[in-house]
Amino acid sequence: MSPRLTIFFIVEPPDYQVMACYLAASLREQFGDSVALVGYCPAPKLALVHDQVKAVLAKLGCEVRPFEVEGRFDPPYPHGNKILATMEPRDTEFSCFMDSDILALRPNDVANIVAEGKVSLTPAAWMGWGDQDMWGVIYGIVGLPLPEDRIKLMKQKKGAGKVPYFSSGLFSFPEQHRTAEGKSFPQVWYEVAQAVDANPDIPQKRPYLDQMTLPLAIRKAGLDWNILPDGQHFILGGRQRGQPLPQDRDIFAVHYRRWPLLKEAGLSGLAKDLLVKHAGVKKLQVAMQDDPESLASARDLRRAKKARRAEKKAADAVDVTSKAD
Repeated sequence: MSPRLTIFFIVEPPDYQVMACYLAASLREQFGDSVALVGYCPAPKLALVHDQVKAVLAKLGCEVRPFEVEGRFDPPYPHGNKILATMEPRDTEFSCFMDSDILALRPNDVANIVAEGKVSLTPAAWMGWGDQDMWGVIYGIVGLPLPEDRIKLMKQKKGAGKVPYFSSGLFSFPEQHRTAEGKSFPQVWYEVAQAVDANPDIPQKRPYLDQMTLPLAIRKAGLDWNILPDGQHFILGGRQRGQPLPQDRDIFAVHYRRWPLLKEAGLSGLAKDLLVKHAGVKKLQVAMQDDPESLASARDLRRAKKARRAEKKAADAVDVTSKAD
């Protein structure tokens, strides 16, 4: 039976191409062949994707497709790549975008993360770009009333509910839904993002534009939100950094953002084991910038630069002294 769901993500050098391999292997482990996998790379960088990455993803049944970025946002907006990738055509009933720095941890079912007529997603961890009063202005830009719903953000411990604000790190949507004007949800999201981006009354739009406009796009497209349990998209780090995963609920996937956070959670070994199991690869030939080897190289480089600066400063001091004599 053909998959109902395509899970797609960004495959972009340098780091996201590596993370994408671990994500794809974990998805094959937890979803099996019940989902289709597609990786998207900005067209100008497709030739830079490492050959081993392409081979690994092919073995995992994941096609790497280019998408155009030139002239889509002005000035360029790398965080908007997920909006652009969402607009690409797919032929399944639903699609689910996942940030590349996610790892699936336990067996899952498509029915757990999709819903008819809704965009399924989790609340954002926090909102740091503005206060609640900004939402009235933002909704007004696209001619929508402020929603009456109020939610708790993922990391919110106390206080009143907030105007719905969601993470764009994982969301699924119905591919065949169309507005009265014949527009898909991704097309509406892009238009809403462009409208808000162009409005001078909204400060600090970037890099938050994608999440800022996601709830607007859902309502503008005539859809509703389906709030998933945080166990479907558990965000590591923040004040809970270094703490074990919750034991009172199932955690299906973690969003680690940086490899050291995955290692601190004791999950980096699982990521590597799944890559061996499903792709037969023990070590990727290209390293992430924040893996231990790359960090060590970066530290060595910083130390060398610091030493050169110290040598130059000492030489300049000697030169000044000799001139004074």
